[in-house]
Amino acid sequence: MLSITTQNMGLLCSKRHRYNEADTEENAQAAEIERRIEQETKVEQHIQKILLLGAGDSGKSTIFKQIKLLFQSGFDEAELKSYISVIHANVYQTIKVLHDGSKELAQNETDSLKYVISNENKDIGQKLSEIGGRLDHPSLTKELAQEIETLWRDAAIQETYARGNELQVPDCTPYFMENLQRLSDANYIPTKDDVLYARVRTTGVVEIQFSPVGENKKSGEVYRLFDVGGQRNERRKWIHLFEGVTAVIFCAAISEYDQTLFEDENKNRMIGTKELFEWVLKQPCFEKTSFMLFLNKFDIFEKKVLKVPLNVCEWFKDYQPVLTGKLEIEHAYEFVKKKFEELYFQSTTPDRVDRVFKIYRTTALDQKLVKKTFKLVDETLRRRNLFEAGLL
Repeated sequence: MLSITTQNMGLLCSKRHRYNEADTEENAQAAEIERRIEQETKVEQHIQKILLLGAGDSGKSTIFKQIKLLFQSGFDEAELKSYISVIHANVYQTIKVLHDGSKELAQNETDSLKYVISNENKDIGQKLSEIGGRLDHPSLTKELAQEIETLWRDAAIQETYARGNELQVPDCTPYFMENLQRLSDANYIPTKDDVLYARVRTTGVVEIQFSPVGENKKSGEVYRLFDVGGQRNERRKWIHLFEGVTAVIFCAAISEYDQTLFEDENKNRMIGTKELFEWVLKQPCFEKTSFMLFLNKFDIFEKKVLKVPLNVCEWFKDYQPVLTGKLEIEHAYEFVKKKFEELYFQSTTPDRVDRVFKIYRTTALDQKLVKKTFKLVDETLRRRNLFEAGLL
């Protein structure tokens, strides 16, 4: 009897020992989880959250790709290859827009003959228009590239391209048309520039984390940059990102003052940008948020403004050109800049006037300029953080 009791006590003690070991292990795991959560929370507190906003085709996604190239590891070969189908689709869709646009102009314009595609290129045009309208585009072969090049050089297509602002012809058109033979090579791998020129409409939200100084340097802020869809039907997806934002980078394509919206061809793009900027400025969650306005596509603007007066846009109707050449370009740019400054202060309530507001002239395709601009943005935000901490 004593032996049995002793055995049972031994078993009980053994079980208790195992339970104590299990409890200790569980407690250690729980403590480790809490430690990690606390550590991640501290890390998150030091990450600056930036929203990259703007209307469709403002160039903000090109800015996003530049940041990836400049401050991250860039694009690996697999990522570059993933752009092949995108770039080929861009080519087909562009030539379709030009072909269909020439037919429309040939039917509706008084000087319609100059928009009529030559007889030898009509069948090619019809074929390429049909391909451009598909959801699944074929790979760009040498033969198809040659046909696209032939149609691109047709006088009617060139006349149509000259009126591209009326037809949603993308800015990347000349770049891709000049590189058709390279793009159609059997072993083609997109270059960094090809990726920057590639057009993919942002739907939903994409993000990257980076530091302009470098991830391993303690002096550098770490930023999490969010790129969100620019078309009007995408804007509802922004709302959940608004809380706790350090800064908004708003991209405005200043070259689009004579163009219409992709989603509403009756509305001027610059008016659409003005209304969007005004709406964003008035959001309650941006009460203390810094605003960085990128007046983008200056490279296109400086060429266009000497040919197409600013006052074709209703918002700029009071503009009076007074100079020529580079002086006129600067005069026009300063006018646009002042319009946005006035809009900012008109849309900013007195309790928000002390938030940071900076304007930068940008060309999203110019890597050196984008790098310089982001260094300035970084410096501005770091100074603001020091000021708020009472260190300035």
